[in-house]
Amino acid sequence: MRLFSVPPPTLLAGFLAVLIGYASSAAIIWQAAIVAGATTAQISGWMTALGLAMGVSTLALTLWYRVPVLTAWSTPGAALLVTGLQGLTLNEAIGVFIVTNALIVLCGITGLFARLMCIIPHSLAAAMLAGILLRFGLQAFASLDGQFTLCGSMLLVWLATKAVAPRYAVIAAMIIGIVIVIAQGDVVTTDVVFKPVLPTYITPDFAFAHSLSVALPLFLVTMASQNAPGIAAMKAAGYSTPVSPLIVFTGLLALVFSPFGVYSVGIAAITAAICQSPEAHPDKDQRWLAAAVAGIFYLLAGLFGSAITGMMAALPVSWIQMLAGLALLSTIGGSLYQALHNERERDAAVVAFLVTASGLTLVGIGSAFWGLIAGGVCYVVLNLIADRNRY
Repeated sequence: MRLFSVPPPTLLAGFLAVLIGYASSAAIIWQAAIVAGATTAQISGWMTALGLAMGVSTLALTLWYRVPVLTAWSTPGAALLVTGLQGLTLNEAIGVFIVTNALIVLCGITGLFARLMCIIPHSLAAAMLAGILLRFGLQAFASLDGQFTLCGSMLLVWLATKAVAPRYAVIAAMIIGIVIVIAQGDVVTTDVVFKPVLPTYITPDFAFAHSLSVALPLFLVTMASQNAPGIAAMKAAGYSTPVSPLIVFTGLLALVFSPFGVYSVGIAAITAAICQSPEAHPDKDQRWLAAAVAGIFYLLAGLFGSAITGMMAALPVSWIQMLAGLALLSTIGGSLYQALHNERERDAAVVAFLVTASGLTLVGIGSAFWGLIAGGVCYVVLNLIADRNRY
């Protein structure tokens, strides 16, 4: 079977997608769970449920469509919950999750979201993706300031390997980084306990006020800051998967897992770019294997949910930042090329890129959404309206 003969770079791409996803935002989810009043055991159960939901959805969608469909929790949504769940009981928080995911399913069934995504120009989707990923590239080189030996060595090894064996460049950088981290004694594993954890069912409690004040904003943030960039990233990578089935499936799965702490599961953008890049596989039609590998790692991460945060804390942040930047480098470059090569759409794409990269947040919605809006407005004014006036 093809899935059991995966090239090492493809395996690494799937592993890195999960590693970077957990490393960048697992702590935010723990913080949101603590605000909701969850116990340590319940928080571990949340992480288990999230890992299982992401693993099942990633594997199912990837194997069905044979394209790299990577799912992820909503990091902007988790950040919103840190403040939004204050004053709510744990049972009320679960009620909020159920309402949110029901709204996502409804949005997918109506097809409204799919129609909106179809009208986004390819250049704007690529510009938004480049803007999202830019900070990972900047963080990689900024990490040289505090960990020059570690990050400089990773960079040099990556460059040398890239010249002779491009597909193995990130693997080589990761290995030399691990060797240096261990040699420097920077790995602390005292909090890592590898023991399977079962999700804990929590009875939901519904309140109309909470649906308006928390569930509706969480729904909007998930759709605008998670699903929209995720679909746009797939479009920018050249994959035209039907949108509505993805939204309905991930929404339904999250709805089923909601009583166990799954607040949302959406289409990934940042980590998906790793699985959709040439480094994952030179053949675009074989990159689904990287996403399938990521799905398996998601399942493993779910089974050992209590160990995830400890593992992330055991690794230096600079190692993760450099690895993420190197893994995403070609995707950033490719996205910028796709965004800017059409001179007629270039100004609108630059606006979309800059607004997205700015980190702007308005009414709780992140910069990726506003980048698309700003770029779209410029596109309409500079192209459609200008063309009409010309004739």
